[in-house]
Amino acid sequence: QVQLVESGGGLVQAGGSLRLSCAASGRTFSTSPMGWFRQAPGKEREFVSSIGWYGGTTYYSDSVKGRFTISRDNAKNTVYLQMNSLKPEDTAVYYCAGRAAALPSIHSSDYDYWGQGTQVTVSS
Repeated sequence: QVQLVESGGGLVQAGGSLRLSCAASGRTFSTSPMGWFRQAPGKEREFVSSIGWYGGTTYYSDSVKGRFTISRDNAKNTVYLQMNSLKPEDTAVYYCAGRAAALPSIHSSDYDYWGQGTQVTVSS
């Protein structure tokens, strides 16, 4: 079992940056692929980024590619999402997710553990 707690959200102006953190508890974190998803009001939850358990494989949605960077520190049981050049359309609740399976995925249904979410608001 893995428990996830996100932090780092907030209000930022367009063009600014934020770094989200997801702290995990549980012995399986270091072998769990992790992902970030987001959900804007009135919209479905969408994939943002994912990373393999060893950090060598990363995926990004087209909408954030080149602006966001996912990383992890297995010694600290933490996964990060560095968000640069933020746009108003990035406004959403951001969720951290973990998989029990071996490979990262872009599909929310493939993830077994979820955090409570952190709000990111980008003003124009």
